[in-house]
Amino acid sequence: MMSTRHIVILSTLCTLFSAYPERERVHDLMVRYPLIDGHNDLPLQLRRYHNNQLSQIDLHNLTKFSTDIGRLRVGHIQAQMFSVYVMCGAQEKDAVQLTLEQIDVVRRMCTEYQDFELVTSVQGLKNSAIKSKIACLISIEGGHSIGSSLPTLRMFYLLGVRSMTLTHNCNTPWAESSSRLYAVFQRENNSLTLFGQAVVEEMNRLGMIVDVSHASWDTALTVMKHSKAPVIFSHSSSYFICKHHRNVPDWLLRELKKSRGLIMVNLHSNFITCRDEANISHVADHFDHIREVIGAESIGIGGDYEGVQRFPQGLEDVSKYPHLIHELLQRNWTENELAGVLRRNFLRVFEEVERVRDQLRSNKPSEVQISSEEVQNPCRLDLRPKLRQSAISPTVFSNSNEQKNLFFLAIVLLLSSIFTG
Repeated sequence: MMSTRHIVILSTLCTLFSAYPERERVHDLMVRYPLIDGHNDLPLQLRRYHNNQLSQIDLHNLTKFSTDIGRLRVGHIQAQMFSVYVMCGAQEKDAVQLTLEQIDVVRRMCTEYQDFELVTSVQGLKNSAIKSKIACLISIEGGHSIGSSLPTLRMFYLLGVRSMTLTHNCNTPWAESSSRLYAVFQRENNSLTLFGQAVVEEMNRLGMIVDVSHASWDTALTVMKHSKAPVIFSHSSSYFICKHHRNVPDWLLRELKKSRGLIMVNLHSNFITCRDEANISHVADHFDHIREVIGAESIGIGGDYEGVQRFPQGLEDVSKYPHLIHELLQRNWTENELAGVLRRNFLRVFEEVERVRDQLRSNKPSEVQISSEEVQNPCRLDLRPKLRQSAISPTVFSNSNEQKNLFFLAIVLLLSSIFTG
């Protein structure tokens, strides 16, 4: 008969042996379906701490941060949407220049390091996976980066940008943010202006993913109804679980489902539990609830590493993604569902965005411009030629007295010509 000590040892060994097949299952799944992560703010931290001077650092090992090449590899991240973000305070100032500089640092890091590869298409994503590269997608975080200019949006696209959130924590002159942090461009019952609709239309024409994370619920709803292509929440979670303004309520999730869009769950502790502390189980609760409301085929992952400070216990950096997948497997998520969450769902949305682009290929670039009254930007120059007023206009008069004076002058000239003729 076995002693209590022997039973404890046997139980422990059984637990260990059973855990290994689970870990192998996670590893096998993530090797076959490596993650496409919808949001990472590493470029922001490169600017803050290193002034974008890549020569001073080694991206293989960044101890200050939660992201580096080594940990991206351990986390089975095959594609990363890197955010080019500039502060809301740059709106009406140097937002466009700062955004260009952030695009430059992403392009440099993803071309100077052999582990990375800059990609701009679905086919590029698939090709990079075959080559075992970490694909870099560039995303603008905050519509203030385009300076309310469609030509600027088009130039960003040519530089490789393939996604843009319409707002950050501040309104733009044409779209409303979920945040009330900045009291700028306040409007009533106009969450997406006519120019904002033109921005969405031009993004559809270009083949750029419309991202409504950070947008107000009304803005997000209007965008979903106006966009010809599916939209994404690149880093947002469930409002039902955590009632934070950055999260998405069930009614809006259902609208997202109708439009074939995607919500990529954010891992920031304050969006997970509405507190500073959280754990992997709390994160999985968001996945479970969203799956119950709209199905696993509408879910992805957008970690938001480097953009915020507090992450759940067990998900402290990008290498820990297998822990999350392990938790979901234990909650009876199927491998097919998780393959969608890891990459297939994002690829499906991106493919539809490109399909809409191809359908609109014959459309010329939009020439819609925002009015000076809407943009209210003192830094914008007006280069239109000023019309010179004629000394006497034969058809336009400022008031009736001028007309009378001109009439009497004509009579005098007529009489003078008669008497002197």
